[in-house]
Amino acid sequence: MKSIIYILCCLPLLCSAQVVKDSTEVHYIYVEGDSIATDAIDLNEVIVLNKLNFKDRDERIKYLILRRKTIKVYPYAKLAAERLVALKERLETLPTKRKKKKYAKRIQKYIEDEFAEELKKLTRTEGQILVKLIHRQTGKTTFQLIKELRSGWRAFWFNSTASLFDISLKREFNPMDIKEDFYIEDILERAFQNGQIERQEPAIEFDYYDLSDKWLNTKITSETKN
Repeated sequence: MKSIIYILCCLPLLCSAQVVKDSTEVHYIYVEGDSIATDAIDLNEVIVLNKLNFKDRDERIKYLILRRKTIKVYPYAKLAAERLVALKERLETLPTKRKKKKYAKRIQKYIEDEFAEELKKLTRTEGQILVKLIHRQTGKTTFQLIKELRSGWRAFWFNSTASLFDISLKREFNPMDIKEDFYIEDILERAFQNGQIERQEPAIEFDYYDLSDKWLNTKITSETKN
């Protein structure tokens, strides 16, 4: 079940707002900084986050470690999505396949040169989380992106190399079926709301409340049975 509430986007302003009443008994509000009266205040849509209950200390620690790693790699996934949009827009303006391939190769090299050293510092689990988040933000797996931007052989080579470190570039973000992915989504939503990271809408569709209903209710049911 979905439940959305709205909060006031500018509470200090509303505290100093003036309310006036005209001859038709309609109440208008003058918000400080605006010269035009309004009879309503636009509110920001905010997801109400359910409280997470961990079965023990170890589970809570695992969640905290996952949170640290997710917040660390999310900016790279966000950047990948931004670069992909810019790349597609630019490619549409190029007249020939040869020029498109040359430009895509140049952009790929730029990204590799700019972030290679930082990405090399990621642990195996951080690398796998990044692969999942790239799928979340672009709608495509890292394998698919490399295949499109470079070649099928290069994509295969990257995936084979990554597999040596137990990382699959074909891994998708699937919070409905994988609990860790649900936790990653929960971590992101909480970080978005407290301003820790900048929100970027995902390229794949899912509903946070459907996820919560499944995973949190499943947990409660399991604990009740025990």
